[in-house]
Amino acid sequence: MPTITVQNHGPLIVASSYWGSAIEEAGKVWVSTNAGAIRVLVPRVVRRVIEDMRSAKHVICSRGPWPAGGKQDAMELLFDDGTDSPFSLHVGPESVDLFPGEPEAGRSWVCSVWDWKKGKPHKAVERPCHWRRVPTLPWLKPLGE
Repeated sequence: MPTITVQNHGPLIVASSYWGSAIEEAGKVWVSTNAGAIRVLVPRVVRRVIEDMRSAKHVICSRGPWPAGGKQDAMELLFDDGTDSPFSLHVGPESVDLFPGEPEAGRSWVCSVWDWKKGKPHKAVERPCHWRRVPTLPWLKPLGE
């Protein structure tokens, strides 16, 4: 699998080899972490899902084993909009550059969603992000459950 590169300016994405890659062309997201931000890079072919992500009040990043996905460790990004069926993504190691670890006490994360617009990366959504360790994925529960 080709390596995806991401050029950062703190939590922002300046450039990436993701758009135009085989991973993007296959319709798969790529998740990159940097400077307290979990960034979801969305393929152009499914950019309409950004609207589902935009309705979230916050994002919950759950880390744990994902038996159904055949993964030892994976993450779930739950775009919590207060409904009974929020948008979610399940991401294994093949779709992430670095799994985010538990933040230090008092440190907060953000989750941003990126698409390709006018020839460069474009931040389409940004929400506060909460991290938690769970016993198994999928978890699909609001905070505190």
